[in-house]
Amino acid sequence: MPRPRLTGLGGGLFACAGMLLAGGICWLLFGSSLFVYGLLFLPVAAATALWVRPADLITAPITVPIAFAAGVWPISGGSGGFGGQLMGLVSALSLHAGWLYAGTLTAALIALVRKAVLIGRRRMPRRVA
Repeated sequence: MPRPRLTGLGGGLFACAGMLLAGGICWLLFGSSLFVYGLLFLPVAAATALWVRPADLITAPITVPIAFAAGVWPISGGSGGFGGQLMGLVSALSLHAGWLYAGTLTAALIALVRKAVLIGRRRMPRRVA
């Protein structure tokens, strides 16, 4: 598996691009299924948290919910201009908040574990000496 090191901004762009792609796939193949979109959100959230640089680990749980909102826009089902689209987006976010919380929690836990491992590696030589 590749180990790219994304900056905080790069991780956010990766997550947004991945979720826009997932939204497009759900719109084309699954009839705008928000369930499938939520399922696709979990691996994107995990990959974002795994691929971000150690110095930017805090950005992973912050950018992932933004990417969820960006990708749900095409499949939210709003109609009738900007107000209708906005209401469709708010409805989709509120009705499928469980997926949003699950992906954010996944990214936060991965970032927390990675940070704990980094701190443990830094303290390891001190224990030996």
